[in-house]
Amino acid sequence: MNITTRLRCTARLLLLPAALLGAFASPALHAASAKPNAASTMPADASVLAPATVLATMERVADWQLAHPSTHRPDEWTQGVGHAGFMALSNLSATHKYRDAMVAMSEHNEWKLGPRGYHADDHVVGQTYAELYLQLRKSAMLAPLRERFDDILANPHDGTLEFTVPGNQDRWSWCDALFMGPPTWMRLYAATGDTRYLDHAVEGWWRTSDYLYDPTEHLYYRDSNYFSQREANGKKVFWARGNGWVMGGLVRTLQYLPAKHPARARFEAQFREMAAKVVDLQQPDGLWRASLLDPDAYPARETSGTGLFTYALAWGLNQGLLERARYEPAVRRAWTALAASVQPDGKLTHVQPIGRAPVSFPEDATEVYGVGAFLLAGSEVFRMGLQGQ
Repeated sequence: MNITTRLRCTARLLLLPAALLGAFASPALHAASAKPNAASTMPADASVLAPATVLATMERVADWQLAHPSTHRPDEWTQGVGHAGFMALSNLSATHKYRDAMVAMSEHNEWKLGPRGYHADDHVVGQTYAELYLQLRKSAMLAPLRERFDDILANPHDGTLEFTVPGNQDRWSWCDALFMGPPTWMRLYAATGDTRYLDHAVEGWWRTSDYLYDPTEHLYYRDSNYFSQREANGKKVFWARGNGWVMGGLVRTLQYLPAKHPARARFEAQFREMAAKVVDLQQPDGLWRASLLDPDAYPARETSGTGLFTYALAWGLNQGLLERARYEPAVRRAWTALAASVQPDGKLTHVQPIGRAPVSFPEDATEVYGVGAFLLAGSEVFRMGLQGQ
């Protein structure tokens, strides 16, 4: 990466609001004494990992997605995750077209959330609205989001997280919700300073964690339906993308959780605990399989869960939360494998379709949420590369 390009990208970071810059801070990384990751047969490609190449690959994937827009409703979760990735790219790219696309999408949506009042999947688009507000400071960007969340606070829907009980999804009763819900509440807190939103995110996270997190395996069940299910090899069912949602949600919650908040140490401890488990489940080709504990049952390459894990692990390295010697080789192999899943025209492949558990799927499958995960991963791999220069 030449010095002009590097300074240009650094300058764009300096233009971000203080709350967002906190998410990108990079304290000195720890010296490592931990054992290297077991999945070490896939060599990382140094040329693919160069910051300029990472950014160019991200832009190629994003341009393909813009040219092949998803047909999903523009305010639903699939699109909202894609939007999160586009925002991450917009903060690095020299062109304004990615942020402009997000502004155009938001204006088309009239800055509104999805139609289900309490459902986290219909809230995730609010993460982009709040991030745009933090940059552009137009009150209309926040008004519908704040109105919806104020109504939730005034009229809470309490009850069991048991997934078979009607109305359970008015709460965060499935692990994906931890990416969709808490980070949106945290961004609204950052935009307004109203600690009610922060408190709701923290309380809701730990309620879900206490219910779905397996303290022995250090992984999340997708929902209560999977407590007693087993894979073909007899192991518990832990879905890669579901746990990727959680790790991505941890990142996006910690980005805006105050450094001195009483719950921060607990969040960071869970992040490290999950990272230690996940890194040992990486496969020799650098990817994770759809079933974390029975990869042989679902041998297909899978990029959406891998993208989310790569995003989380790279962020942890950039924040000094993870040891470089153990985790950086895993991130480098993962990004090399992700980049190899991009076709020459920019199409990202090997994305498991919408679902809630490990399944088989076509190799050329793609989805906008997979692109979002890829762009989030690339944004942190890009920063990791700058730190190493």
